[in-house]
Amino acid sequence: MTAENHSGTITEDRSATTREEDREAVLGLLHAVYAAWADNDADAFVTPYAEDATSILPGSYRRDREEIRARMAAGFAGPLKGSRVVDEVQSVRFPGADAAVVVSRSAVLMAGESEVPDGRRVMATWMCSRRDGGWVIDAYHNCPA
Repeated sequence: MTAENHSGTITEDRSATTREEDREAVLGLLHAVYAAWADNDADAFVTPYAEDATSILPGSYRRDREEIRARMAAGFAGPLKGSRVVDEVQSVRFPGADAAVVVSRSAVLMAGESEVPDGRRVMATWMCSRRDGGWVIDAYHNCPA
């Protein structure tokens, strides 16, 4: 599809392709986070997060990437060791050219578990933005489903 811009030059409209690429890039952030979780690797876990990212869970507020990393390192060394996350993306939307919101339903499977126990599922919101040509996670929040 082509369009004429304000200077009269004909340009190709790539919005559909670009948006699909953006969607895949944003979902790639979640995939990287959960792959790092499965490896119990706190450093890799926070790699997709912005330096000033926040994380809010019931009873927990982390103000930046380092606080998130420290919390996950403690978890992976303790109660989360050997755990993994099952995640179902519910929606991905783009409220602006450089912003994305992902809503997912997820649960932690503790070491040795094959099914999610009743009451452990959460609904999560991920706020992501494009910075310096790539996507990062700016904020994460979850609450009981």
